[in-house]
Amino acid sequence: MSNLTGKVAVVTGASKGIGAGIAKAFAADGAAVVVNYASDKAGAERVVADIKSKGGKAIAVQADVAKAAEVKQLFDAAKQAFGKLDVLVNNAGVYRFHAIEDVTEDEFHRLFNINVLGTLLATREAVKHFGPNGGNVINIGSNASIEAVVPTASIYSATKGAVDTLTRVLAAELGQRKIRVNVIAPGGTETEGVQSFGLVGSDLEKSLVARTPLGRLGQPDDIARVAVFLASDASGWMTGERLVAAGGYR
Repeated sequence: MSNLTGKVAVVTGASKGIGAGIAKAFAADGAAVVVNYASDKAGAERVVADIKSKGGKAIAVQADVAKAAEVKQLFDAAKQAFGKLDVLVNNAGVYRFHAIEDVTEDEFHRLFNINVLGTLLATREAVKHFGPNGGNVINIGSNASIEAVVPTASIYSATKGAVDTLTRVLAAELGQRKIRVNVIAPGGTETEGVQSFGLVGSDLEKSLVARTPLGRLGQPDDIARVAVFLASDASGWMTGERLVAAGGYR
């Protein structure tokens, strides 16, 4: 029996990248997975098709995590499809890098609405659906919350610092209800977004790899394996923790 057999998980922002890797890893380990997406329906459907082709259970559900009504619909769909909820992965997020002179109010609010408010709204809704045995919330942060990985990433880094803080406070608030809350802080990870950003082959990539003892960028599977551990009963005595998955990046 796999570690996640019988569990139901919602993974936000799972049409590609780290979210897709986590959704596939959860399904491979026995969980039924709700693959959330905001706009990339085709990507989400590819993730679901991949899971089903290997005998897993999954559905794709559209929802903007920054909108409370859509978040409610997401969890209602999960309950209707699979009957319960055990795990939420708050992976949906966006990034944009600006020099301080180019920071705008609109960009500030866009990043905080998705990365921080979205984490709060999804967690608030998940709590309503967790059963008497509690539940498990896994937030996807970043080592940028502590390290100045990209000097122009002030807004993005601030959102991920907020996610770290939310994790600690919600773990304290929800512990008596048997709900665990932890955060994974990836380092530089090779995803579709990173490729389109132009990181691969750049001087920034060389700098990141040079500071990473394991000598490469991370892959979605590297983060997914940590998420599987946190979603399983093997991590049952862990809450409020920040797990860095960055190949030793310092």
